[in-house]
Amino acid sequence: MKITEIREVAIPLNSTLRNAVYDFSEMTTSVVAVKTDVLRHGKPVIGYSFNSTGRYACGAQMRDRLIPRILAAPAESLLTDDGSNLNAEKILARMMMREKPGGHTERSVPVGTIEVAVWDAVAKIADEPLHSVLAKKYNAGTLLERVPCYVGGGWYAPGKGIPELLAEIKSRMDEGYTTMKIKVGGASVAEDLRRIEAAIELLGGGQHLAVDANAGFTPERCVEYAKALAPYDLRWFEEPTDPADFALLAEVAGFYPGAIGTGENLFSTQDIRNLVLFGGLRPDRDIIQIDVPQSYGIVQFSRTLDMLSRLGWSRESIFPHGGNLMTLSIVAGFGLGGCEAYPDVFGVFAGFADDSKVDGGFLSLSDRPGIGFEGQNALYDVMKSIF
Repeated sequence: MKITEIREVAIPLNSTLRNAVYDFSEMTTSVVAVKTDVLRHGKPVIGYSFNSTGRYACGAQMRDRLIPRILAAPAESLLTDDGSNLNAEKILARMMMREKPGGHTERSVPVGTIEVAVWDAVAKIADEPLHSVLAKKYNAGTLLERVPCYVGGGWYAPGKGIPELLAEIKSRMDEGYTTMKIKVGGASVAEDLRRIEAAIELLGGGQHLAVDANAGFTPERCVEYAKALAPYDLRWFEEPTDPADFALLAEVAGFYPGAIGTGENLFSTQDIRNLVLFGGLRPDRDIIQIDVPQSYGIVQFSRTLDMLSRLGWSRESIFPHGGNLMTLSIVAGFGLGGCEAYPDVFGVFAGFADDSKVDGGFLSLSDRPGIGFEGQNALYDVMKSIF
């Protein structure tokens, strides 16, 4: 058993959306295919992934260093001890050969994207859904049968006012979502508060609404927004500042009574450890939103969870960034707090399987082997064209 070839292609998102910081007009993502010599139904097993959203395609690092290291390794050195499957931990270690500590985003995204594709292949070789494989390995066999899921939206767009925002929220409620996240910071404080108040009235309370500033505030504006949002009892206030700005984050956490969500712009176990040690976050209410494929992948994420557990954080406090099938599998398998969804936002990369249903804010899982991209037809058409 061995990996025979790994390929990457860069695909544009073709999105016109804008948050408080940037637009997505040039955004691309890497799609990866890991081909093995294992046959299922007469065809080689191929694992797929993509590097989530919000970070550009990263194929150069894959082709220059990471893929050659994997393919040059003796095949048996990348297998489980009994030789029955690929070993993602050994493959991760192989990719990290000769890599100096630190400097995470340069390599954490390409490493994690390949690693998640390996996991897709691992689960397909086992003929099991990835969430089942992960639950057995990392969660004592306990699996979330239904995954809590909130929907992201509320983007800024030309001609989009409060009526259009409410129509968007109503459409998501009709789809089965109960919690909505909208953007803030791209308008004045007064205008954003009007948007928030209208959304809360429609949703039925602040606990059904989160807001996302995309780490775009100056220190002064960050504090201004935190004070303005304090009376609204929101589900959480996401990325009010750069999560590496520990002093400012600790200041906001010191007087903002609601939950703070952060971490999607951090990419390693060390980053998250520093965040919870020095950012003033509170394990009883705040949430961590690391994006797993962008952060060295699933094996390293398990180590991050172990570190957080030692520091008093529960798995229910982890809501990974990335509204996609990869994140859904990870949340279900590890037993995390929930996942996000971005339907109709990022082209073929948006959403889940075509037959996915949301019921009362929960997503059900499919029994497709692997991550289940085969049930997301438009995206799978892109993936299977790689080979």
